[in-house]
Amino acid sequence: MKRRVLPLFLATSLSAAVAPAHAAPDLATVSERSGFQRTGRYDEVERLCQAFQKAHPKAVRCFEFGRTPEGRPMLALAVSRTGALTADQAKKRGLPVLLVQGGIHAGEIDGKDAGFLALREALENRAAPGALDKQVLLFVPVFNVDGHERFGQWNRPNQRGPVEMGWRTTAQNYNLNRDYVKADALEMQAMLALVNAWDPLAYIDLHVTDGAKFQPDVSIQVEPIHGGDAALMKSGVALRDAVMADLRAQGSDPKHFYISFAKTDDPTSGFEDSMAPPRFSTGYFPMRNRFAMLVETHSWKDYPTRVRVTRNTIVSLLSQVARHGGAWRKQVQEADARALALGGQPFPLSYKATGRTEMIQFAGYEYKRVPSDVSGALWTQYDESKPQMWTVPLRDEVVPALQVAAPAGGYIVPAAQAALVGAKLKQHGVAYKVLDRALARAEVEVFRAGAAKLSPQSFEGRQTLALEGAWTTEARPVGKGALFVPIAQPKARLVMTMLEPQGADSLLAWGAFNAAYERKEYMEEYVAEVVAREQMAADPAVAAEFKRKLESDPAFAASPAARLDFFARRHASWDERYLLYPVMRSAVAH
Repeated sequence: MKRRVLPLFLATSLSAAVAPAHAAPDLATVSERSGFQRTGRYDEVERLCQAFQKAHPKAVRCFEFGRTPEGRPMLALAVSRTGALTADQAKKRGLPVLLVQGGIHAGEIDGKDAGFLALREALENRAAPGALDKQVLLFVPVFNVDGHERFGQWNRPNQRGPVEMGWRTTAQNYNLNRDYVKADALEMQAMLALVNAWDPLAYIDLHVTDGAKFQPDVSIQVEPIHGGDAALMKSGVALRDAVMADLRAQGSDPKHFYISFAKTDDPTSGFEDSMAPPRFSTGYFPMRNRFAMLVETHSWKDYPTRVRVTRNTIVSLLSQVARHGGAWRKQVQEADARALALGGQPFPLSYKATGRTEMIQFAGYEYKRVPSDVSGALWTQYDESKPQMWTVPLRDEVVPALQVAAPAGGYIVPAAQAALVGAKLKQHGVAYKVLDRALARAEVEVFRAGAAKLSPQSFEGRQTLALEGAWTTEARPVGKGALFVPIAQPKARLVMTMLEPQGADSLLAWGAFNAAYERKEYMEEYVAEVVAREQMAADPAVAAEFKRKLESDPAFAASPAARLDFFARRHASWDERYLLYPVMRSAVAH
């Protein structure tokens, strides 16, 4: 087919297109010199970062924005012909900032090599001419630097090229694209500081997908489209569709949904779109009222093809931001203003695809599913010599699944939790204040869990927690030194994301408050026996309720511990803080 060009030809044509004879030799990559078969080590990024600055001193600034756990510099290039090469200068000039990030999963390294190509072309006005006159490009060639240096030939067994590549996770085994909210990794903390300083209009996350063998070469997913500020969704769709149109014009077959089967390894199951939770880049940045794009080239395309497609995507983005960045920047500022009024409004904590299904034509290959004598399961075998058009279902209507009303005033974090929560709020640039006096009796909402379920094993270094329960109103004391986190702020959605206990990426869900759900004080059985008889003698209603429970609940009746616990929970020694979420909501500002 037209898009399937021999790798050698692709490599040769791409080299000719982006590395003409007059190009400065010190700006060429290992990838180019190898015919797009290899990628360089991180010392190449360090060399190129300085070389671009030296070649274009008025348009490029190379700078370090963090250090990895293994001590490597995290580098970014600020690129613009406006003279604004610092965050303060960009803000003063009112310029849109486009942040393009490669190598969050360092085995998926297309973005690094494609980014340097696109950058060089843009600086020479051979791609997106004039685009750098109207914006600042922040290019992070490799986010997961330590993972990049865990180099090997088979780090991505289901990916065609380059010959060697880095590793998915960091040296501390964090998956950075699960860390945007909890921000445990030093790398993520550095990235959030970079984002807080530069406030990018759009954050572009460059990946290579896994999955089956089929013909489409890339998926482009943008938010806000399914979630976030409703008024920004129209521009999110416009951004996505414009980039996809540019890619189609250059021979690609982009899709607007993540190209992974709804049922693993079963092409007939089709595809299901989703709204990513905020642990992912595309779920996180809409909570800041900013655009996010996930670019996923297809792992079974060869490396020259994937680099070309990624380069085309970056060039398209530069053109789109040059054309619309001013208007989009105004729109996100208006979204920030609207966020001040989020109090009392419904806020989705999760999303789901509806049952609405559309049958689509999808370019695949002939395949058969045969019983495997190794795994005992069905084994899908593809024949890439026989293109085939599949008719498969697509579910791409995404709606809120669980919604809660935002508090009218904000959240109160007791002093005992203030250091932990305050540090996380600072990392995200969320505003809060420290209460300088105690409140003897504050009307607040509290969340008491009816059930609390811990994950059976750790996930991303945390034992996660899920609650069942609801907010109820109580009068409680609030001590001096507590934090008040107002809902009336531009990052109101991020406040809700972090502090609503039933959110998938709340601080609670990530295990920050697990100790609050551990019972610490107990009543000895021989004491409880006495307490039970005293309670029933003093209050016939307690005795009647105990009898009803014995008769109606066989499991309760069969458990001596549950029977005694019935009375322990009614004793003055019972810990009323057990199963109480240690963050409160307030209807008023403090």
